[in-house]
Amino acid sequence: MGNNAEKIKIIRNPLALQKFSKRMLAQGKSIGLVPTMGALHKGHISLVEMSVKNNDITIVSIFVNPTQFGANEDFAKYPRRLQSDAKLCSEAGADIVFAPQPKDMYPSPLQTFVHNPALETFYCGKYRPTHFAGVLSVVAKLFNIALPGRAYFGEKDFQQLHLIRKMADDLNFPVKVIGAKTIREKSGLAMSSRNEYLSPRERAAASSIYAGLLEAKKLYMQGEVSVAKLKGVVEKKIKQAGEKIQYIEIVDKNDLMPVGARVSQKAVILLACYFGKTRLIDHVEL
Repeated sequence: MGNNAEKIKIIRNPLALQKFSKRMLAQGKSIGLVPTMGALHKGHISLVEMSVKNNDITIVSIFVNPTQFGANEDFAKYPRRLQSDAKLCSEAGADIVFAPQPKDMYPSPLQTFVHNPALETFYCGKYRPTHFAGVLSVVAKLFNIALPGRAYFGEKDFQQLHLIRKMADDLNFPVKVIGAKTIREKSGLAMSSRNEYLSPRERAAASSIYAGLLEAKKLYMQGEVSVAKLKGVVEKKIKQAGEKIQYIEIVDKNDLMPVGARVSQKAVILLACYFGKTRLIDHVEL
């Protein structure tokens, strides 16, 4: 362990972490888990601080999970900086950083996956077909290894959060899954580790995502319920910035199903788009 992270314990072995968690639970201590892929930013740190406030022990997992990346995605170039991430976790009050290698998490090829056939092929899943099975499977493993009573996720990944909540519910994990509001840069761009890939020009243009979402929300608040018109406002804003939209959908907040032609219930606008080669996602609740 380097000097940067000297205050915090880094555990790499899943069995060692599980033993630690069992010991803490036997002492009556509560455990909070913040699953991450590292390259931590203020959004992640807000989750760590929330966990520290509400639990006796906070574990932050830092693991770039290979099973959730598709064939031509950015697994190899995803930013990895364990020592500086561990320092940030320590400063935020976390107790343990769990930083396994792929061979620790998958000593043999993973054959048993957690699926949600109803929702994993919608929205992001349509374009990243193996993604959510990889996410749900690794989160299930993390729940079984770290044994948390509470687990913290950002709402930016809105579909992911919904699927993890459903998994915890459907499979009786004794974990309360807590979502936290998206933390944004001054421009409105949702904080993401992938923002590092953006050029200065792309980063400036990417502020159009949230601007479009807010414009649609304002229109909705003024009484507009046509899905086509609300989506059109967002689309126009992003295309003015000259960027490629992968999808814009308006979905029921509770079950993530498309709302149809008109918004008549609590709904969320979900979208994914490309700025240069960087895929960004965002959402806004109506």
